[in-house]
Amino acid sequence: MNSSLPSPALVRQAEERELRRRWRGLTRAATLVAVLTAPAAFVWLYDHEGWSFGWAVAATVGLVILFRGLIDVLFRRFIPWPSLFGEEEATAREEDVLARRRAWFWGRFFFWFVFLPALFITAVWLVHGLFNGFGTWWDAAESIWDAITGQKGALFSYLLILLVFFVINVVILVGPLMAMGVSQIRGFEPGDADWGVRLEDVRGQAEAKEEVRKIVSLWQSGEAFVKAGGKRERGILFLGAPGTGKTMLAKAIATGFNSPFVSIPGSGFAQTFIGVDALIVRFLARKAKKLARKWGGQCIVFIDEIDAVGMRRSSLGGAPTATVPPSFHDHCFYGPNGALTPTGDLVLENRAWRDRLFAMRAPEPAAGQSRLGAIVNQMMPGMFGGGGQLALNQLLVVMDGIDNPPFWRRFWTNRLNTLLDASFIVPRRIKGRSARLPQARPLEAQIHFIGATNVPLESLDPALTRPGRLGRHVWFRTPTKADREDIFDLYLGKVDHDADLDGERPRDELARITNGYSPAMIEQVCSMALTYAQHDGRERFSRTDILEAMTTVESGTAVGIEYVPEETRSVAIHEAGHAAAAHVYMKGAESTRLSIRMRAGSLGHHQALEKEERFSRFRSEEMAQLVWTLGAMAAEHAFFGEGTTGVGGDVQSATARAAWMVGACAMAPDPITLDGSAARNGDESEERERIVKRFVTLGTQIMNRTGGGDPFHHDPISGVLSDPEQRRLVAQMLGQAYVHAYTLIDANRPAVERIADTLVERKEIYGDELLQLLDSANLKKPELDLTKEATWPVL
Repeated sequence: MNSSLPSPALVRQAEERELRRRWRGLTRAATLVAVLTAPAAFVWLYDHEGWSFGWAVAATVGLVILFRGLIDVLFRRFIPWPSLFGEEEATAREEDVLARRRAWFWGRFFFWFVFLPALFITAVWLVHGLFNGFGTWWDAAESIWDAITGQKGALFSYLLILLVFFVINVVILVGPLMAMGVSQIRGFEPGDADWGVRLEDVRGQAEAKEEVRKIVSLWQSGEAFVKAGGKRERGILFLGAPGTGKTMLAKAIATGFNSPFVSIPGSGFAQTFIGVDALIVRFLARKAKKLARKWGGQCIVFIDEIDAVGMRRSSLGGAPTATVPPSFHDHCFYGPNGALTPTGDLVLENRAWRDRLFAMRAPEPAAGQSRLGAIVNQMMPGMFGGGGQLALNQLLVVMDGIDNPPFWRRFWTNRLNTLLDASFIVPRRIKGRSARLPQARPLEAQIHFIGATNVPLESLDPALTRPGRLGRHVWFRTPTKADREDIFDLYLGKVDHDADLDGERPRDELARITNGYSPAMIEQVCSMALTYAQHDGRERFSRTDILEAMTTVESGTAVGIEYVPEETRSVAIHEAGHAAAAHVYMKGAESTRLSIRMRAGSLGHHQALEKEERFSRFRSEEMAQLVWTLGAMAAEHAFFGEGTTGVGGDVQSATARAAWMVGACAMAPDPITLDGSAARNGDESEERERIVKRFVTLGTQIMNRTGGGDPFHHDPISGVLSDPEQRRLVAQMLGQAYVHAYTLIDANRPAVERIADTLVERKEIYGDELLQLLDSANLKKPELDLTKEATWPVL
C-alpha cells in the first residue's frame, strides 16, 4: 500500500470543502442576478403600472428578496448540502447556519403563502365549476361561503362545536400529564444553543471518539454509501459509568455535525396512565422530523439513561445477573473513596476499584418505585403505564419507521390510484408511461438515535440493542492516569495557573494523585483552586491550591483538630508503616498520598496507584497487598511494643483479603524455606511444622473474629472462615504477611521514623515529594531466617 496516498477521510474532507466553495460561489451568483434584474422590475412598476416612486422601490426590494429566496429553495432542493463534521472553521459554521435558516424560512413561506393558496383557489374553482358552471374565482368563493354560513351549514356548525368541546375535555384531562412529559423533551437548533463542546473537548475516551467518528462518517456519507450497498447506522448506544463523558460526546457530535439535537431523559417516558408514554414517544419523533426537515434532513435524538425505558420485558425482575470475575472490592469497599478498610486509610487505585467507584456514583432510583410499579401492574394490569413497556414498544416502532413515507401521502396516493383503476377509462400506462401517481417515497430525513446508560448491556431489551436500532455499542472506560493527564491539559488551559504546572512532570503528578477522578471532578478542582487563589489576592493558583482543592472535593474540608503529641506520632507511625510496606513490596504500584489530617472521620490515609492497567494479579502481588495492609500494625508494635485501636479496619480488611485469596482464588500461603541447618540435622519436617504452627498462632491472633458484620456476612468470606481447614490456611497467610511486615519495619526503623517525622511536620505529602521521600529512605527488604527467634514478632 502506498503510504503517500491521502486517507479516505482526508479525501472526503477535501470534497466537502470544494462543495462548500461552489455553494458559496453559486449563492453569490444568485444574489448578483437578483440585483441586476431589479432595475427592470422597478421600471415596469413605476412606468408601466404607474406606481409611485416609493412604493415601486419597496415592491422592487420585496421582489428581489422573494426571487432570492425562491432560488435558495430550488438550489437546496436539488443540490446536496455540504457536511461540516470535523470542520473547525468558525466562518464555515456560521455560513452553514445562515444558509439552513434561510432555506427553511423561504421553504415554509412559499408553502404557506404560494403553494397552499394556489391549491385552495384551484379546489374552489373546480368545486364551483362542477356544480354551478365554471365562472370567475370570486363567484366560486361566494357560493362556498354561503353553503357554510347558510341553513345548509347548520349541521356543520354543530359538529364543529362538538369537536371543539371534545378537544377541550381531552386537553383538560390529559394535558397536564402530557405537558409534564413533553416539557422534558428539549430541542436545540444550531446557532440558538452553544454548549461550547467540541470533539476535542471530550478527553480520556480516545477509543470511543474514534468509533464515533467512523459511525458519523457513515451518517454524513450521503447517497454514495447507500448506492454502494451499505446501510446507514440507525443509532448508537453509549455504555459506561456515570461521569465518563457520554452526554458530552453526544453534544459534541451534534455540534460537530451542525445538526439539531433533541434530548430527553429515560425517565421522561414514565407516565401514570397508559398511552401517555406512547404519545410522548410520538411527539418526540414528530419534533425530530420537524427539525430534520428544517435543517437539511438530519437530526440527532439523545436519550439519556435509556435503561429507564429500555429494560428487558421478559420479567419484572429485570435481566439475569451476568457472571463477572471476582474482585476483592466486592467485599471491601468503604466510603465515597472506596477505601479497603472501614477506617478509610487505605486506597489502591486499579481498574476494578475505579469501575466500582464510578458505578457507586450513579444516581439510585426512588425507593420502592419499581416494587410499587410491579404490585400495581399485577393488581390492575392495563390501567397504568405498565412500567414503561408501552413506551418501549412504541419507541421500537418509531425507530423502525422513522423514515417511512408519510401516512397522508400514502393514503391519498392509494385512494386516487384505486379510483383511477375503478374508472375503467384511464389505462395503467399511456405510451409506455405510468398513468398513476407514483408510490410514496420514504422521507429523506435521517433521524439518528443515541442512547446512554450505565447498566450492563445484558440488562437492556435485546430488541432495543439489535442491529438496525441501537446496534452499535460504544464503551466508555473510567479515566486512567493517562486519561486524567489529558483531561488536565484541557481544563488547566481554561483557567489561570502558575507556569510551574505546565511541565510534563507536574501534569503527570497531578494525574497520579487524582485517584478515581471524573472529568467533572477535575474541572471542579481547577475552578476551586482558582477560588482559593483569588480569595488570597492572587490571580493564578499554584500547586498548593490545587492540592487543597482536591482534598476538599474528595473528603470535605479538613477538620481543624490537633491531635495530642503522642497520638500525632502514633498516627504518623501507622501511616508510615503502610507507605514503607507498599514501597518495598508492591512493585507494581506507587504511592500517591500520605496524610495525617482528619477528613471524613479518617485520622489519616495512604493512597497508591497501580502503574499499569491490570485485569488480574498473581498470588505474590496479592500477598504484597496483604503485607501493605498489615504494615501499620507492624509499625505500631515495632515502635511502641503494642498496637492501637486504629488497626481494627486494617485487621478486618486483611482477614477478608486472606480469606478471599484462599476461598475464591485457590491461593495457598507461601512455601516455607529453611536455611538448611535443620535439614542437616534431619529435623527439617519437624521444624517446618513448628513454623507453620507459629504462623497459624500469630495469624489467629490477628484474624478478625467478630463475625456477623460486613464483609463476613456472605460468601465467600464467611464460608472460608467457617471451614476449619481453610481457616487454618487463612491464619497461616496472615501470620506470614505480618512477619514480613514486622521484619521490614524493624530492619528499617530509622528510615520509617524519618518518614513519620516528615509527615508530622508536613501533615500531608503528595506525588513526587512522597516518592522522593520514600526513595531517599533506602528501605531494604530483609532476609528472613525463620529458624531464628529474633525473626518472630510478639503480639
